Amino acid sequence: MSQSTNVLGEFLRARRELVTPQQAGIPDTGVRRVPGLRREEVAMLAGISADYYLRLERGRDRNPSVQVLQSIARVLQLDEAHLAHLLTLVAPISRQRKRRPRKETVPPGALKLLDSLVQPAFIEGRYFDILASNRAARALSPGLTAGGNQLRDMFLNPAEQALHPEWETVTECFVANLRQAVGSDIDDPRFIELTGELCLASPRFAQLWARHEVRGQRGTPIQLNHPQVGEMTLNRERLAINGAEGLMLVVYHPDAGSSDADKLALLESAALPTSDPEPATSKPS
Repeated sequence: MSQSTNVLGEFLRARRELVTPQQAGIPDTGVRRVPGLRREEVAMLAGISADYYLRLERGRDRNPSVQVLQSIARVLQLDEAHLAHLLTLVAPISRQRKRRPRKETVPPGALKLLDSLVQPAFIEGRYFDILASNRAARALSPGLTAGGNQLRDMFLNPAEQALHPEWETVTECFVANLRQAVGSDIDDPRFIELTGELCLASPRFAQLWARHEVRGQRGTPIQLNHPQVGEMTLNRERLAINGAEGLMLVVYHPDAGSSDADKLALLESAALPTSDPEPATSKPS
């Protein structure tokens, strides 16, 4: 899928369509062909000319001042995360200098830490690729096997969707976090491939992607409905890995002494007899 170079205009238009006249404190007059505010209404409320705002949305002016962007952000009711994202879209930094290496490599120390954890844990890349995982994580979900991709599974794999009772909320979080992680660096081939595939294959992803929501994932409780042990709530922590930009160590852990802890222990014990995959030279048992 080809990516538009007018990332600023796309963001402004998407966020403008999410603000109603009532929310902006102005009368709702006339027939609106699209939801949300009109361009001239945003310009009026932001204190800039309608022609200048039109140039911004159409990509004809890509160097607005911070003051102008802050005024527009106020009208569009952007929070701090969305304002920070907006500022990155016009930051005068060469994308070639910003580009991250294509290959994401997990540091050896992080792999040792991962293997030492008894809780389900895995290491994810910038685009939610599973780069490594421990046995407990694979017992929790086969989708957490190295080589998988959480975004693809979350939107295209019915088994993974069934694991998450709050699937709609979880998918919103994933897509908003992807927006934040990518920023204006949309030339990355991996980004183009993944978002293009999902926009074509998943109407839900295409709908969320068009909203331009920006939000970081934080530590939060996650509800799961596991086919073997039933419903449980686990705490999810995402920890940055020093020296490996964009890589995160994700750990799921239950509240101590809870029934969720018992269910997780049962699930993990059931997986113990199954050893990790043997080298290709070994004969199958």
